Amino acid sequence: MATESPTVELPQLPPPPPLADQAERLIELGVHTLAKLPAEELRAFAAQAGRDGTLLAVHPDRVPASALAPLLSRAGKPGFVVVDMPDVDDFAPVGIEPPDAPLYLLDAVDRGDDKANWSPEEALPTLTEQGRSPLLLSEGIHWVLQQPEALARNRCFMTIGSRLRKANGAFDARTPAIWISNGTGRDGKERRDAPKVGWCWWGNRHTWLGFASTTGRGA
Repeated sequence: MATESPTVELPQLPPPPPLADQAERLIELGVHTLAKLPAEELRAFAAQAGRDGTLLAVHPDRVPASALAPLLSRAGKPGFVVVDMPDVDDFAPVGIEPPDAPLYLLDAVDRGDDKANWSPEEALPTLTEQGRSPLLLSEGIHWVLQQPEALARNRCFMTIGSRLRKANGAFDARTPAIWISNGTGRDGKERRDAPKVGWCWWGNRHTWLGFASTTGRGA
């Protein structure tokens, strides 16, 4: 059974920006070019969707996590993928089928602060019982691109919807997460405070990592 997390008073995250603003943000960052989508297609999708309060995401098949991570920014420093995760793009959806479309929406994204100090193994069944689906790594990056405040010191998150299946069919014990570098070890001092895509063990708990999730995805 998961250990109950200590109560920490944090300001509640607002909903994501209006979809039109999210589309412009992705265009500004060049995500549409990486995805080989015309800028007008993003703008048209945002205009037609009419569902503000949702998160706009590009399908992970169009833009891998390794290409999105450097677009993150915090304290003037770009995001990065940890050096011991060269296979980051091999982490794929498990039990989740993103809409069969280049662009889609996620409803009611949540950082999962209430499950801090739970392991992924403990959190997944509870999220399912609550009618929530864990975010994919690419979706988590999209969220931070649109709302940098989704990453806060001692309050970051895992994206356990993405996992790596090994050649023998078993799952790799690593699970992706997005947090803030302390500039230690192989990160390098110059990366202190930068957004960081890394991993944690499937059975381990971390007091500073929740489990990002959504109530649904739709095109």
